[in-house]
Amino acid sequence: MPTSTLIILLLAVSSALYYFGRQRSLAVAGGEIRKLHSLPSYYGYYAALWCLLPALAVLLLWNGFESKVITTLVVNGLPAEVRNVDDARLGLMINDIRNLATGGVVSARPDPAMQTAASHYQDLQNISRAALAVVALVIASIGGFLAWRKIATGHRARNKVESIVKGFLLSSSTLAIFTTLGIVLSVLFEAIRFFQHVSITDFLFGLSWSPQMAIRADQVGSSGAFGAIPLFVGTMLISFIAMMVAAPIGLMAAIYLSEYASRRVRAIVKPVMEILAGIPTVVYGFFAALTVAPFLRDTGSMIGLDVSSESALAAGLVMGIMIIPFVSSLSDDVINAVPQAMRDGAYGLGATRSETIRQVIIPAALPGIVGGMLLAVSRAIGETMIVVMAAGLSANLTANPLEAVTTVTVQIVTLLVGDQEFDSPKTLAAFALGLSLFVTTLILNIVALHVVRKYREQYE
Repeated sequence: MPTSTLIILLLAVSSALYYFGRQRSLAVAGGEIRKLHSLPSYYGYYAALWCLLPALAVLLLWNGFESKVITTLVVNGLPAEVRNVDDARLGLMINDIRNLATGGVVSARPDPAMQTAASHYQDLQNISRAALAVVALVIASIGGFLAWRKIATGHRARNKVESIVKGFLLSSSTLAIFTTLGIVLSVLFEAIRFFQHVSITDFLFGLSWSPQMAIRADQVGSSGAFGAIPLFVGTMLISFIAMMVAAPIGLMAAIYLSEYASRRVRAIVKPVMEILAGIPTVVYGFFAALTVAPFLRDTGSMIGLDVSSESALAAGLVMGIMIIPFVSSLSDDVINAVPQAMRDGAYGLGATRSETIRQVIIPAALPGIVGGMLLAVSRAIGETMIVVMAAGLSANLTANPLEAVTTVTVQIVTLLVGDQEFDSPKTLAAFALGLSLFVTTLILNIVALHVVRKYREQYE
C-alpha cells in the first residue's frame, strides 16, 4: 500500500474516532455538557490524537529503517563472489538493484544474479508495505479504542489535548533551532578548512578576487586570489542603490495607502503593488538585462557618460523595484496598527494631517518600519539572478555605479556550479563567503534591534 494511501486511511480512522469520542462524552454526561470537565470536542480530539499519533510514529520509524533492512537482506542473499567486493562497487551494485526493482536506469546490463536480487528486493518491499499498513492500522485502532474507553465526566481531556499541542509546538521550535544551528555549523566547519589554505586577513582585506586554481603549479594563476573586498563593495553598492529606490517609494506608498487613499483606491492599488513581489526574480533579470541596462547605456552615451552594458546601476534599480512591495506592505500594516486615538488626539490639538503623520504616526510606527527596511535590505543582499544578468560576474573594486560589479551571492553560485571537488580552496571559498554573509546579516539584525529599542514607545 502506498504511504499516501495509508496516511489517508489513518486520517479517516482518526476522524471517526473524533466523532465517537465526542458522542461518548455526551453519552456519559447524559446530554448535559456542564457535567463534563471539558467541552465535547476536546474528548473527540483526545481520541483522534491517540489514534493518529502512535500510528504516525510507527510510520516514520518504519520508513526510516525499511530501506536499510531490505538492503541488508538482499545483499546477504547474493552469492559470496558477488557481494565480496569493495565498498564502492557494492554501493553501485545496490543502487542498480534498487533502480532495477523500481524500473529505473541501471549503470550496466543486469546479470541473472542482479535480476534475482531486484526481484527479491521488490518482494520484500511489497511485504514491508503490507505489514506496515496492517501494523499502523492496528495500532491506530488500539490507541483510539483505549482513549475512547477512558472518556468520563471527570476526564481532563482539555488539559491533555493542550499538552500534546504544546509539545508539538515546542518540538517545531526546537527543530527550527537545530536546523539553524546545523546550517551555521556546516558552513563554519567548511570555512575553517578554507582558512587553513588561505589567510583570513588575505580573505577579508584582499583587493583582488580570482579564485581560479590551475591544475599544475607552473600555470598562471596557480595560487589564486581570494581577496573578498571587491565582492563586499559590489554587494553594498547594489544594495544601497536598491534601497535608495525602494525605501522612499515604498514608505511614501504606504503612507498614501494608509492615510490618504480611499477604501476603493486602496483595494485596487495595494494588490496591484503586491503583484511585484510575486514576479520571479529571473523575470526581473530579463527586464534588467534586455530593457533597463540598454536604456541606461544609450542614455549615458547621449550625455557623454560611459555606461557599461552590465552595471551596478541597472541591477540596483531593478532590484529596488522588486523590493518595493516588502517595504510598502510591511510599513502599511505597521502604520495601520497605530491606535486611532493617537490620530484623534493630534487632530484635537489642532495638528494637520501631514503634521500628524510626521510627528505622531511615523514615530509610533518607526520600530515596524525599521523591521520592514531590514527585511528589504536582507532581500537585496541575498538576491542573485538580477545581479548575474544585469551586473555581471566581474569582481571589480569600484564605487562607480556605471561599471560592472558582482556580489557575494553570485560568486557563491559560480563557485559551486558544475563538477567540483569540495577539498580545494576554490570550492571552499564559497563557504567562507557564506559565513561572511551570515555574520553581516547578524550584525545588521543587531543594529536594527538597537534602533528599534531606542525609538520604541509604549502605548496604552
